[in-house]
Amino acid sequence: MKEVPLSVFLAPLFILFELVQLVVAERLLGVKQILAGQDPRQKGPGEFVSAFWIAGILAEGAWLLWLLTARPTRLHAICLLLVWLVGFALRTNCPLKRVLVILTIEGALRLGLMMSLLGSAWRAL
Repeated sequence: MKEVPLSVFLAPLFILFELVQLVVAERLLGVKQILAGQDPRQKGPGEFVSAFWIAGILAEGAWLLWLLTARPTRLHAICLLLVWLVGFALRTNCPLKRVLVILTIEGALRLGLMMSLLGSAWRAL
Protein backbone atom coordinates (compact mmCIF):
# COMPACT_ATOMS: atom_id res chain seq x y z
CA MET A 1 0.00 0.00 0.00
CA LYS A 2 1.86 3.07 -1.24
CA GLU A 3 -0.75 5.62 -0.31
CA VAL A 4 -3.26 5.28 2.50
CA PRO A 5 -6.86 5.97 1.45
CA LEU A 6 -9.04 7.97 3.80
CA SER A 7 -11.44 5.03 4.16
CA VAL A 8 -8.82 3.00 6.07
CA PHE A 9 -9.01 5.34 9.05
CA LEU A 10 -12.55 4.14 9.77
CA ALA A 11 -11.29 0.59 10.42
CA PRO A 12 -10.89 1.08 14.22
CA LEU A 13 -14.53 2.12 14.42
CA PHE A 14 -15.64 -1.05 12.65
CA ILE A 15 -13.28 -3.18 14.72
CA LEU A 16 -15.03 -1.83 17.81
CA PHE A 17 -18.41 -2.54 16.17
CA GLU A 18 -17.34 -6.14 15.45
CA LEU A 19 -16.29 -6.64 19.06
CA VAL A 20 -19.60 -5.24 20.33
CA GLN A 21 -21.43 -7.42 17.83
CA LEU A 22 -19.67 -10.53 19.14
CA VAL A 23 -20.62 -9.65 22.72
CA VAL A 24 -24.24 -8.95 21.80
CA ALA A 25 -24.44 -12.14 19.75
CA GLU A 26 -23.13 -14.16 22.70
CA ARG A 27 -25.65 -12.50 24.96
CA LEU A 28 -28.62 -13.08 22.63
CA LEU A 29 -27.62 -16.47 21.21
CA GLY A 30 -25.35 -17.63 24.00
CA VAL A 31 -24.78 -21.10 25.31
CA LYS A 32 -27.02 -20.42 28.33
CA GLN A 33 -29.98 -19.60 26.08
CA ILE A 34 -29.33 -22.62 23.88
CA LEU A 35 -29.07 -24.97 26.88
CA ALA A 36 -32.24 -23.48 28.38
CA GLY A 37 -34.04 -24.16 25.10
CA GLN A 38 -34.94 -20.51 24.58
CA ASP A 39 -35.46 -19.21 21.09
CA PRO A 40 -33.98 -15.71 20.83
CA ARG A 41 -36.26 -14.95 17.91
CA GLN A 42 -39.19 -15.02 20.31
CA LYS A 43 -37.72 -12.49 22.74
CA GLY A 44 -35.23 -10.57 20.58
CA PRO A 45 -33.33 -7.40 21.39
CA GLY A 46 -34.99 -4.10 22.09
CA GLU A 47 -35.73 -1.54 19.39
CA PHE A 48 -32.69 0.61 20.21
CA VAL A 49 -30.28 -2.33 20.05
CA SER A 50 -31.87 -3.56 16.82
CA ALA A 51 -31.67 -0.12 15.24
CA PHE A 52 -28.02 0.30 16.30
CA TRP A 53 -27.15 -3.16 15.04
CA ILE A 54 -28.80 -2.67 11.63
CA ALA A 55 -27.27 0.81 11.25
CA GLY A 56 -23.84 -0.63 12.06
CA ILE A 57 -24.22 -3.46 9.55
CA LEU A 58 -25.37 -1.05 6.84
CA ALA A 59 -22.55 1.37 7.65
CA GLU A 60 -20.03 -1.47 7.49
CA GLY A 61 -21.42 -2.54 4.11
CA ALA A 62 -21.14 1.03 2.80
CA TRP A 63 -17.59 1.22 4.15
CA LEU A 64 -16.67 -2.03 2.38
CA LEU A 65 -18.03 -0.65 -0.88
CA TRP A 66 -15.96 2.50 -0.29
CA LEU A 67 -12.89 0.32 0.28
CA LEU A 68 -13.55 -1.33 -3.09
CA THR A 69 -13.06 2.00 -4.86
CA ALA A 70 -9.44 2.40 -3.75
CA ARG A 71 -6.88 0.12 -5.38
CA PRO A 72 -4.71 -0.41 -2.25
CA THR A 73 -7.66 -1.63 -0.16
CA ARG A 74 -9.54 -3.60 -2.81
CA LEU A 75 -8.20 -7.05 -1.85
CA HIS A 76 -9.07 -6.58 1.83
CA ALA A 77 -12.54 -5.35 0.88
CA ILE A 78 -13.16 -8.34 -1.40
CA CYS A 79 -12.07 -10.76 1.34
CA LEU A 80 -14.26 -9.00 3.93
CA LEU A 81 -17.26 -9.10 1.60
CA LEU A 82 -16.69 -12.80 0.88
CA VAL A 83 -16.51 -13.62 4.58
CA TRP A 84 -19.67 -11.58 5.16
CA LEU A 85 -21.59 -13.27 2.32
CA VAL A 86 -20.44 -16.82 3.13
CA GLY A 87 -21.25 -16.29 6.81
CA PHE A 88 -24.71 -15.00 5.94
CA ALA A 89 -25.36 -17.95 3.62
CA LEU A 90 -24.24 -20.43 6.28
CA ARG A 91 -26.28 -18.78 9.04
CA THR A 92 -29.50 -18.80 7.02
CA ASN A 93 -29.20 -22.52 6.29
CA CYS A 94 -28.15 -23.93 9.65
CA PRO A 95 -29.90 -24.79 12.90
CA LEU A 96 -30.02 -22.21 15.67
CA LYS A 97 -27.38 -24.07 17.71
CA ARG A 98 -24.78 -23.46 14.99
CA VAL A 99 -25.49 -19.76 14.45
CA LEU A 100 -23.37 -18.65 17.42
CA VAL A 101 -20.41 -20.72 16.23
CA ILE A 102 -20.65 -19.31 12.71
CA LEU A 103 -21.04 -15.75 14.02
CA THR A 104 -17.96 -16.15 16.22
CA ILE A 105 -15.80 -17.54 13.42
CA GLU A 106 -17.09 -14.96 10.96
CA GLY A 107 -16.45 -12.13 13.42
CA ALA A 108 -12.93 -13.38 14.14
CA LEU A 109 -12.14 -13.55 10.43
CA ARG A 110 -13.48 -10.04 9.83
CA LEU A 111 -11.51 -8.71 12.81
CA GLY A 112 -8.35 -10.35 11.49
CA LEU A 113 -8.85 -8.89 8.03
CA MET A 114 -9.47 -5.42 9.45
CA MET A 115 -6.34 -5.68 11.59
CA SER A 116 -4.42 -6.73 8.49
CA LEU A 117 -5.80 -3.70 6.66
CA LEU A 118 -4.66 -1.45 9.50
CA GLY A 119 -1.25 -3.12 9.53
CA SER A 120 -0.82 -2.50 5.81
CA ALA A 121 -1.82 1.13 6.26
CA TRP A 122 0.56 1.53 9.21
CA ARG A 123 3.47 0.18 7.17
CA ALA A 124 2.60 2.59 4.34
CA LEU A 125 2.72 5.65 6.60
